[in-house]
Amino acid sequence: MSSPTNSNTPAPIDLSPWRRVPTLLIAIGGVLAAFGAFHDYKQFSYSWLLAFMFFLSLGLGGLILVILHHLFDAAWSVVIRRVCEHLACLLPIMAFMFIPIALNVLFASPEMQIYPWIKMLKTHEMDHALASKQPLFTVPSFFIVAAICFGSWWLFSNRLRYWSLQQDVTGAAVCTRMMRRYAAFGVFFFAITLTFAAIMWMKALQHEWFSTMYGVYYFAGSVWMTIFTVYVLTALLKRQGPLRPVATEKTFYFIGTLMFAFTVFYAYITFFQYFIIWNANVPEETFFYVLRERGNWFWVSMLIIFGHFFLPFLLLLRIDVKLTWLMIPLAVWAWIMHFVDMSFNIMPVLHPEGYHLDWMDLACVAFIGGVLAKMFLKSFNAHPPFPQKDPRIAETMDVYVAPDEFVQAATARGINHKSGGSH
Repeated sequence: MSSPTNSNTPAPIDLSPWRRVPTLLIAIGGVLAAFGAFHDYKQFSYSWLLAFMFFLSLGLGGLILVILHHLFDAAWSVVIRRVCEHLACLLPIMAFMFIPIALNVLFASPEMQIYPWIKMLKTHEMDHALASKQPLFTVPSFFIVAAICFGSWWLFSNRLRYWSLQQDVTGAAVCTRMMRRYAAFGVFFFAITLTFAAIMWMKALQHEWFSTMYGVYYFAGSVWMTIFTVYVLTALLKRQGPLRPVATEKTFYFIGTLMFAFTVFYAYITFFQYFIIWNANVPEETFFYVLRERGNWFWVSMLIIFGHFFLPFLLLLRIDVKLTWLMIPLAVWAWIMHFVDMSFNIMPVLHPEGYHLDWMDLACVAFIGGVLAKMFLKSFNAHPPFPQKDPRIAETMDVYVAPDEFVQAATARGINHKSGGSH
């Protein structure tokens, strides 16, 4: 793929052969995942949780990018706002993908539970760590947290896109004000719900472990992967035509800058989570990393250090790389690294002896990814590809629009009033 910022825009890529890919992923992944559930239910449950947390990152990353756009009143991100809105609106779909996890919690036998603390509650063999975390780590609290999380994500993703589409029709200032209000409240709900989701659905696999940075850690990795995804989608949509009028070199440069920022931020959070635990040397904390240094899990941790941080960090240091075709394979690499990172958090509980990629991991990723891709394309094709009447759309396109006579007169009156002049 050639540079997304080339002034001589290349001919669009023929995507017609790829239109059936989401359907094929759903069919093949669904059949294999269903077979896996009967073949090895415990492995299927962990594989499904892995795929769920992986794709949940994409929806959460899209939601926070929309929220940050409105909070900072950015101009350059107007171009990618609609893409991020559609990614955020995948979160309600993830509520349906949560069903297999809920069924495991409710009906699986103690031997098949993915969460050891659920098994302890059912067998009445609570340890001190679980007792100290009551009443959060109970089955009713597990589902209350899930309901609050999905309800909040649906509310803010739905309302932000609703007012965005209303703005396309009316261009009224009330639409901008409403989106800013939802963003102002949404950033707090987002922080709280993401933290609870990361703790209750992933960290709770080892409930004895303590980490005050885990929510931020999951947030950093989620946004990191989402930014790479947005870059690829923006480059593809610019070449295909929908974003060609508005996506400029500045757009890709700023997306690349965000990639660099979150590459460093993720490394900072990950390192200090490890460093603080290593420095304190408390058994309730260190066992998490001790387990992940056994077998080939040690080499997985090395892959995360060098592949998740050093490689993208060194490449993104150069300004010109952010504007070239190298960003596309780097984005694919980012997806792989985030998947490895999620595996590093989830799979040592099931496979403490070492990491291996199970075919059920790929089947669950294929099914959930196919469903989300199909829903994203449906939403994108049903609405304008970018905000049509955003007040900063001209600035985004580097177009100067002279103020009309009414605005000029009002500005002049304001200047005279401040300087003590007559009206």
